[in-house]
Amino acid sequence: MDEREVGRLWNANADTWTQLARAGYDVYRDAVNTPAFLAMLPDVRSLRGLDIGCGEGHNTRWVARRGAHLSAIDISEVFIRHAQEEEAREPLGIEYRVASALDLPFDEATFDFATAFMSLMDMADAERAIAEAHRVIKPGGFLQFSILHPFLDVPHHKNLRDERGVTYAYEVGGYFRRLHGQVEEWTFSAAPEDVRRSVPKFRVPRFNRTVSEWLNPLVETGFRIEHVEEPCPSDETVRQCPKVQDAQVMPYFLHFRVRKPFLDSAR
Repeated sequence: MDEREVGRLWNANADTWTQLARAGYDVYRDAVNTPAFLAMLPDVRSLRGLDIGCGEGHNTRWVARRGAHLSAIDISEVFIRHAQEEEAREPLGIEYRVASALDLPFDEATFDFATAFMSLMDMADAERAIAEAHRVIKPGGFLQFSILHPFLDVPHHKNLRDERGVTYAYEVGGYFRRLHGQVEEWTFSAAPEDVRRSVPKFRVPRFNRTVSEWLNPLVETGFRIEHVEEPCPSDETVRQCPKVQDAQVMPYFLHFRVRKPFLDSAR
């Protein structure tokens, strides 16, 4: 599957995704992934940044509120339309445009940093996207991104729950089996049944990779690994949002912050 087909699928998902996420049903994002990502993010005040695969702009807006001057791209024009409409409603100075992460429409060394919230894993060629991010980031700048944890992003996975519905273990298989564009249909499990019946399921192409298949391209591209996190919700978070209890048993997300070194002559 190529990026054109990936874009077509995400364009078809974009309206429903935006509707359900803005209604509060993307609870793993809101309660686990985004808070951990922002806690790990360095000070970006007055820095110029790029959000890669921004979707409808939810996380882009959080970064902009921290004082960054942001551009943001997504391959889906429907997502970008929703993001631009929200920017018009609440201006944060974000420039959104339709573009591919595999061919970023920016000059070399344009940005102080780049972010990618849960987007690189959905790209047919994540290695090229990483290389493009490296190209447009200035020496000394960083890339921070989150992905579905490779432990969970496998062909076979089953949540094992007790009689109370509490997760006690997770069954996985096929870690080394590659999925290249196989389409999986699902929706946010936190949405009520009547809501899920009223909208089409997402059709998401999968491109899973092992941990080493994420680490090696980062190193080979020239990034230096600076910080890694596997977010786990606190007991208080689970009390407030019981749905994410299983994220205390298995890692849902993997976060990286990597830095583009200064040239030796500039040190």
